Amino acid sequence: MSGIDLSPAERASSATQMRDEPESRWYLPEVTVTPALFARFQRLIYNETGIWLSESKTALLCGRLARRLRALEFKSLREYYEVVSQPEQHEERVRMIDAITTNETRFFREPRHFEYLVGTLFPLWRRLAGQGLRSKKIRVWSAGCSSGEEPYSLAMVLAENLPACEGWDVRILATDISTRVLAIAQEGIYRIAGSTDIPRDMLQRFMLKGHSEYEGKMKVVREIRELVEFQRLNLGDDVYPVKETFDAIFCRNVLIYFDAASKTQVVDKLVRHLAPQGLLFIGHAENLHSITQGLKSVAPTVYLQSKEKHSLREVR
Repeated sequence: MSGIDLSPAERASSATQMRDEPESRWYLPEVTVTPALFARFQRLIYNETGIWLSESKTALLCGRLARRLRALEFKSLREYYEVVSQPEQHEERVRMIDAITTNETRFFREPRHFEYLVGTLFPLWRRLAGQGLRSKKIRVWSAGCSSGEEPYSLAMVLAENLPACEGWDVRILATDISTRVLAIAQEGIYRIAGSTDIPRDMLQRFMLKGHSEYEGKMKVVREIRELVEFQRLNLGDDVYPVKETFDAIFCRNVLIYFDAASKTQVVDKLVRHLAPQGLLFIGHAENLHSITQGLKSVAPTVYLQSKEKHSLREVR
């Protein structure tokens, strides 16, 4: 997902980073922020995204926004704030969010969820479809998709188990707040080093190995890319521009970046987009203990709408 955190490489001071760069390439004075100004950025980011930037993220804010100051030729974060906080500066606020969000993900992350899909959910869908109790139309939403590894992992496992040749109509919506990572996701090109968790048969079937200038990289095959639609979406918005409902929504390792109030609001809006037999998947480090109204836990970090008629337990 696109969250807010400081990567190990960024923990060095901005002054140290400047000494490592030739002075002829760029110059930027040391970026600092007062507690009062940091609080204003906190509120601005919260109002834009629902994400609360804790006081421990001061270094992250300074380090990440230094690039925007350089691009706009501003001398201080105060000067930058006076611009980015203006109502008409929506595009710059998008760039600000792009700059401060961290995108940590990988293919087939949290494998127990994929085991649940293959061992429990897909057999149920096949049985219900065979009995005429559901259609073969499957819609999945990857909310907080980051650079695309999650939705492509879902597309691979769906194509493998519910193939189009058997009449299954599978589509995946993948959304994130960061336009930067969405551009990476749409391209579908990754380092081969990131393929270690992809099952070997799927790796061979669904990934193309790069050559020449793409040596050491791999590309998701067209068959899988065409199953996924990428779209920018802010989970902090009051209304989501999503018209359909989903059989499964994956919002994993996203809720940890929201405070309690925003987390409740996000879950409530996501649940509104669940189909009557829909499931919500969250990260294994997350929980919905305080906001389970209308949801029933059917497996660790997997929740079903409480009105569900068909038991998922009976096919285990």
